[in-house]
Amino acid sequence: MAQILTFLGKGGCGSTTYAIATAKQLAAQGRRVLLMIQDVTPAPGLVLGAALGPVRQEIEPQLWALQVHTTDLLEHSWDSLKALEGRYLRTPFLKDIYGQELAILPGMDEALALNALREYDASGDYDVIVYDGNQAMATLRMFGLPEVLDWYVRRFRGVFQQSDLVRTVSPLLQPIAATVLAVDWSGDLLEQPTGEVRSLLQLGRDAVSDPQRVLAFLVTTPAAAAIATARYLWGSAQQIGLTVAGVLVHQGALGLEYEQAFAPLPHFSMPEQTEAGWGALMANLPDPQHLAQTANRATVVDLGGRVVKLFLPSFDKSQVKLTQSGPEVTVQAGNQRRNLALPSELQGKSVTGARFQDQYLVISFA
Repeated sequence: MAQILTFLGKGGCGSTTYAIATAKQLAAQGRRVLLMIQDVTPAPGLVLGAALGPVRQEIEPQLWALQVHTTDLLEHSWDSLKALEGRYLRTPFLKDIYGQELAILPGMDEALALNALREYDASGDYDVIVYDGNQAMATLRMFGLPEVLDWYVRRFRGVFQQSDLVRTVSPLLQPIAATVLAVDWSGDLLEQPTGEVRSLLQLGRDAVSDPQRVLAFLVTTPAAAAIATARYLWGSAQQIGLTVAGVLVHQGALGLEYEQAFAPLPHFSMPEQTEAGWGALMANLPDPQHLAQTANRATVVDLGGRVVKLFLPSFDKSQVKLTQSGPEVTVQAGNQRRNLALPSELQGKSVTGARFQDQYLVISFA
């Protein structure tokens, strides 16, 4: 499995530049690196000095690069879906619809890119994958998909199973399934497909929350708007469980006014890239592996104290709303919600209070 790195910042702050520099630096150290770029315009290829496309190519020793072409990924995923349909249905009905005919719907870019990232990670061909998204919030939505989708599958499946409709028709479902479907589902008719999906989503959730597997860096300039955006992205990353390891300050320093804006994150003043090459940038980049070991964990559970702590920098108590439903607590911070599945020891115990302490939201249970 590879370590996955990404860079989050306001548009024009240099995220793509640092993604490329990081990929070059790690490849120069002898690590096998894949650079995945969401931007499909010619610009990234011009920066790299290579004509990029949807097929990965080695642009220098130990460094491969590609552009994420959603249409190609959609065709590949559609073929996989039809193969899956063929496993469960005796008479597949998607066989006459071809991937080349499909248009891209909103939100499909992130889902398809995440699946491609998963497949490249599972290949075992790379030590590091550097992912450069088109826009920071879209990148966060992409990495948050496993948790969001798992909640939908888990919640709606549970509601469906408890409905009067299922109780009424369940005596008929098994013989119908045995007739129409290619496999025999005894007991829970939803278990096989949802079990496979949930297993895959759980792997994704575990990877995103593990800083040894997925790590983000904030990118900003010394400008107030860029710093405010980076701080918002920092808190938003924590809402999906993604660890942020440090801040790269593009062509400057934060200055005294903003010196503590990202505490306790380390921040690094980066030089300007020159025509002489990438050497100066590469020399000033921090070591991702070292920072992964020292970064704040997004979630800390203290069972003895009946406390769950969420690292939520850049938010205050007035911006946070908690609701509790069954074994979960929903945390709304800003424009994002996180459904926090509680450990079994805390399930069924009501929330008694919440407070901020050292940028952690501390939730107490009865």
